[in-house]
Amino acid sequence: MKIKVPATSANLGPGFDSIGIAVSLYLTIEVIGTAEKWHVFHDLGHGLSNSKSNLVVSTALKIAPNLTPHELKMTSDIPVTRGLGSSSSAIVAGIELANQLAGLNLTDQQKINYAAEMEGHPDNVAPAIYGDLVIGSSVNDKFIAIQAPFPDLSLVAYVPAYELKTSDSRGVLPNNIAFANATHASAIGNTFVASIFTKKYQELGKLIEADMFHEPYRQKLVPEFLPIRKIAHEVGALATYLSGAGPTVMTIIDADKIPQFQESLLAAGFNDDVIPLKIDKNGVTVEK
Repeated sequence: MKIKVPATSANLGPGFDSIGIAVSLYLTIEVIGTAEKWHVFHDLGHGLSNSKSNLVVSTALKIAPNLTPHELKMTSDIPVTRGLGSSSSAIVAGIELANQLAGLNLTDQQKINYAAEMEGHPDNVAPAIYGDLVIGSSVNDKFIAIQAPFPDLSLVAYVPAYELKTSDSRGVLPNNIAFANATHASAIGNTFVASIFTKKYQELGKLIEADMFHEPYRQKLVPEFLPIRKIAHEVGALATYLSGAGPTVMTIIDADKIPQFQESLLAAGFNDDVIPLKIDKNGVTVEK
């Protein structure tokens, strides 16, 4: 059995902690067979555990504590601590592992409830479950997540070589925002959602880049952000935003403009990983 979970890109500018998309990078868990104790084979480094303390296994055991130990093979092309939901994909993989091995028959809503409770909010985990674009929030301690189609556009992720911990990225955010600023920032987010549903692409691009919730504070942690946005404008991209907590800089762009964008990034000295992506429409999948 193989469990495949997409990476996610959250916030999309003004959709702070509420909007996310699934993208075409993947964590794959292959269930090899039962064993005396849990063991996860991987060559991912980053100090990732290969025992039951591995996030995939520990998540599964929170859902189904009496699972029989198994040997697993884990592969991933999702960069770690780069704002692309690497931990969220592991949580979703663990929930699906428990669901399959224990025969729980969890609904997507139940999976989201588990995942959002562990992750804190649904904008990273829900797209990994549903696929595509997901808008979600918590109301009366219940997570509501709504899937919607993202426009037929391509993406390019610029992934800096350095890590940026979520705790550090959240540490630069203000504790409070003035009421007038908060209502204006919320209005931008609401209008952004409307532009997605009505495919008003030019308005969509302007609204993504008008965020007031987090990018004005976090951009100092990611010096590549504003220069890449400028280059993206020069090649006719739709918008550039900070993916999740960063430092990945994501650009929404027509596929035929990607080669020129890549060349322009190199010419400007941006030599870290540049990854063309598409929207993943499926979310977590299981192959038996």
